[in-house]
Amino acid sequence: MLTHDTPTIVAEEEAHLCAISRRLHENPEGPGASEAEIVKELVTLQNDLRDARSEDKGALQQQMAHQMARLDQVRKGRPKGTVDPDSPYFGHLKLDEKGKSRDIFLGRATRLGPGLRIVDWRNAPISRLFYRYREGDEFFEEMGGRHREGTIAARRTVHIEQGELKRVTSPAGTWVRDPDGWSVISQEAQRLAGGQGTSLRQGQTALAALGAGTKLRADKHLPDIAALIDPEQFDLITGPNSGVVVLRGSAGSGKTTVALHRIAFLAYEGGRKFRPGRVLVVVWGRAMRDYVTHVLPALGIEGVKVTTWSSWARKLVKRHFQSLPTEIAEDTPEPVTRIKLHPGVSEQLAARVAQRTARPTRDEAIQDWADLLTDRAAIAQAMGEDISPAALDRAMVWLHAQTSAVDSWAEGNREVDARLDQEDDALLLRAWQTRVGPLRDTGKKPLRHAHIVLDEVQDFSPIEVRILLDTTDENRSVTLAGDTRQHISQAAGFSSWQGFLDRIGIPSTALSTLEVSYRSTHPITRFALEVLGDQNEPPPRTTRDGPEVELFRFPEQGACVTFLAECLGELLATEPLANVAILTPSPAMSKMYADGLKAAELRNVRLVEDQTFAFAPGVDVVEADQVKGLEFDYVVIVEASGRNYPDTPHHRRLLHVAATRAVHQLWLTTVDSPSAILPKI
Repeated sequence: MLTHDTPTIVAEEEAHLCAISRRLHENPEGPGASEAEIVKELVTLQNDLRDARSEDKGALQQQMAHQMARLDQVRKGRPKGTVDPDSPYFGHLKLDEKGKSRDIFLGRATRLGPGLRIVDWRNAPISRLFYRYREGDEFFEEMGGRHREGTIAARRTVHIEQGELKRVTSPAGTWVRDPDGWSVISQEAQRLAGGQGTSLRQGQTALAALGAGTKLRADKHLPDIAALIDPEQFDLITGPNSGVVVLRGSAGSGKTTVALHRIAFLAYEGGRKFRPGRVLVVVWGRAMRDYVTHVLPALGIEGVKVTTWSSWARKLVKRHFQSLPTEIAEDTPEPVTRIKLHPGVSEQLAARVAQRTARPTRDEAIQDWADLLTDRAAIAQAMGEDISPAALDRAMVWLHAQTSAVDSWAEGNREVDARLDQEDDALLLRAWQTRVGPLRDTGKKPLRHAHIVLDEVQDFSPIEVRILLDTTDENRSVTLAGDTRQHISQAAGFSSWQGFLDRIGIPSTALSTLEVSYRSTHPITRFALEVLGDQNEPPPRTTRDGPEVELFRFPEQGACVTFLAECLGELLATEPLANVAILTPSPAMSKMYADGLKAAELRNVRLVEDQTFAFAPGVDVVEADQVKGLEFDYVVIVEASGRNYPDTPHHRRLLHVAATRAVHQLWLTTVDSPSAILPKI
């Protein structure tokens, strides 16, 4: 609703901003008054000390030590930044204490002086009043060694841009400056809402048994389920127990649901043939491993091996190649990684083994690996236009040094710095399979799985998939689940289903498409698809409507944290079972937002590291590239700027993955200019 008269609250805030801006202009920032006073006192004490009697010097020196300690404390507490006159603060508190009123403003730096009470939102004790209390609340807090009590007479958040007030939010309403005046917006438009606890959680059991003959209620713990298993999914779950099934589907379409329920079905129908100990589930990351580990027992399946590719492959390399170094390089050049994961290189390896007559031994498999990686011509032929001559030259320097060091290590030289790359695990295991034969289990028997599930297959290289396929028994019972739209690994994976299936020797008739996305609402799914731009695959159908995706812009992170703390606090108060993801572009940004929300005394805030999710109500703060396969009731993608999400295919897919983690509602925030890949919202 547009109003031509300036609302009273807005007029008050404009008056405050005008006065503060004038004082900032008239008093350019310099040393704090308290620091100057301490320095002045120290100079006086030094002068007094020179003329003091012997019996007085001890007391003066003690006073000097005290003042030096004060000065050190003041300097350590000095804000690292300065108040920006274009956006000096984002929050306003008016306190009534003992009949007196005073105004305090929260910003990203502290500035105290005549008519200036701007405090840093991160460190100032007074900021606790802003985060802890609401307008009209009485407060009682200890500050500076004394108790203070009073009433929060006003509590407002503001958006100031280029020195101009753009937005004011208070319990009475929110006003936004338009070209024609101020307009009030609905509080509902700013409220997170939609349904607590309906995203996937750990420890819930299946609500219906397989084979009931009707649509089944999905296990709510499964990371890709938000509704009922549909007939198409049920047909895939209960299909033949041999051959490869490839599940293609968008985020939330039930790929993982089908794959895991299929394990339960095979165990039920196939008896000992598909006993859990003979089933392997390989997932993309630790979080999905933890999810699936808890889901399968809820489906009545105990003992299935659930692992990540890197963990599984590393153990097998140590088992089969005991003479090789176990240390993994952490500084592998990007061209080397690209070479070792390239499908053409693995094909060259197979061709080299076929051409070179040698004994089927471990040492000969190592020789196959080393010969290939030092053959520049073979690598250039395998890579084609996927690598430049200069990048190949840089890679060859690394590869020659690496294979030479590994050879010396294998001969017993422990002084050499010999390290493998993580990507060598796949090449070495494939060299064993092609030169020696089947991989072996712990008892040295051929490693044979009755069934394998490979989740998020789009982020695995063809060589990794081929290795897994060749560990199945004669029935080759395999389920591959993936979505090219969610391909975020930059050095591996694929972007074309047909090309990928050709590489791994699977007919395209094995490909099944799940066409309905059950997780996210219409607006979220539409937004996520628009982020991707032109796509060759048909868009999924969705089943639920919901709030539109919203983008909120802030002058700096402190204002964003304040806004989120307030909204999330209200959400968790009304929906205590809700789980929320704050998705950031980097670990440093995750820590900053987690620390800020905790400082605002928002409960159940967790900084997620190494994918150790609690799978519990509350707020998880984590990087956007760590949540693939997971889902949350609500998602807020912070710092969605062009700097963090440039217009590249990788960043479009990454933002798509982040958006489609949301079940009910999606927000984005940005401090810098919004990313160009964001649709108009």
